[in-house]
Amino acid sequence: MKNNNFWFNQITKICFCIIITLTVLIILKSKPSLKSAFYKEVYEKNISFATINSLYKKYIGSSVLFDSFKDSTKSVFNNKLSYKQSNKYLDGVKLTVDDNYLIPALENGLVIFIGQKEGYGNTVIVQQSNGIDVWYGNIKNVAVKLYDYIDKSSFIGEAEDNYLFLVFKKDGGVVNYQDFI
Repeated sequence: MKNNNFWFNQITKICFCIIITLTVLIILKSKPSLKSAFYKEVYEKNISFATINSLYKKYIGSSVLFDSFKDSTKSVFNNKLSYKQSNKYLDGVKLTVDDNYLIPALENGLVIFIGQKEGYGNTVIVQQSNGIDVWYGNIKNVAVKLYDYIDKSSFIGEAEDNYLFLVFKKDGGVVNYQDFI
């Protein structure tokens, strides 16, 4: 009985997504003014896929079809950001942290970049569900992959040389880091 209920729920989710997609496509096809506004919004603005994923999880459930088959023995990392000192650095803040500091995600979000950024070293950028992009710089042993959806306090990586750089951006502009740490 439980297996039938599982498949019913999965098929329901798929049908719901198909119906929403087809409805949006039909509306866009029938109203040219909406179509141009939609394309302008999608192609000229930064869409927060983390926000879309968060809403989907809240109202529909997991976006992964076979989420119930995930390994339940996965270790849990549940830390909060802690640091000894903070100083303004370039567009953000330089935090002095402990040796081998394990970096927690500040909020739920989608990993949209992993690589080198000038002045910040190895960097992970997370597009948070609140619309803020957070740059975690000076990281070694990165524990996330590109396009992973991570939860608040998830393990991102390890701070290199006792420093962690953070930058907070919204709509391409830098926002005050003091509002977030």
